[in-house]
Amino acid sequence: MLKEVESAEEFQSLLSNNLNGLSVLNFWAPWADPCTQMNVVARELSEKHTAVLFLNIEAESLPDISETFDIEAVPCFVLLRGHTLLDRISGANAALLAQTVQKHSTLSNNNSSQSTTSQPPQPPLPVETEDQLNSRCNSIMNQSDVVLFMKGDPQTPRCGFSKQTVALLREQGIQFTHFDILQDESVRQNLKKLNDWPTFPQIIVKGELIGGLDILREMVENGEMKQLV
Repeated sequence: MLKEVESAEEFQSLLSNNLNGLSVLNFWAPWADPCTQMNVVARELSEKHTAVLFLNIEAESLPDISETFDIEAVPCFVLLRGHTLLDRISGANAALLAQTVQKHSTLSNNNSSQSTTSQPPQPPLPVETEDQLNSRCNSIMNQSDVVLFMKGDPQTPRCGFSKQTVALLREQGIQFTHFDILQDESVRQNLKKLNDWPTFPQIIVKGELIGGLDILREMVENGEMKQLV
């Protein structure tokens, strides 16, 4: 079954009525092209797995639900049984979503463990010291005159602010490189401290933070950005 969630109250009611079943929460946004593709995938999976509850949740229109599940980028799928978190899938990975829904729906139907292909253990990554991490962040910040730290990449931004920032830079003809902070949690957390700026995107010009989208917009409007670059 597939439902479009209209309110937090409706969401709670739907989950409460499916405490023993599998629920798949599809967090999406209308501006994100990957979400359009994954909405189709979710609909097709709901037609295949009729016993599974699929809930489409527009992330920015229902912030209370998004914050509850710590949704910072779309598309994102959260699988629950009752209120128990089973799995979480970020990004437009249709094959992984289909496999994960199949796995948990099979477990639910059989009420027994289902073996899956195990992945070989990954060797632990070397731990960076604070100085090494600061040095790496500074190196990224200085890789070009304008560096955009964003969620996703310019072709597939994964938050509305990142998408607007990319569009504004391109509109002004400003060349920039980018770094996807969703791919590196160490860089993401360290930049908040290093630049004393808690949110993303962050726009760096000649190695120095100028701010986020609002400040960029102001600098574009008063002509300061073009002078700076």
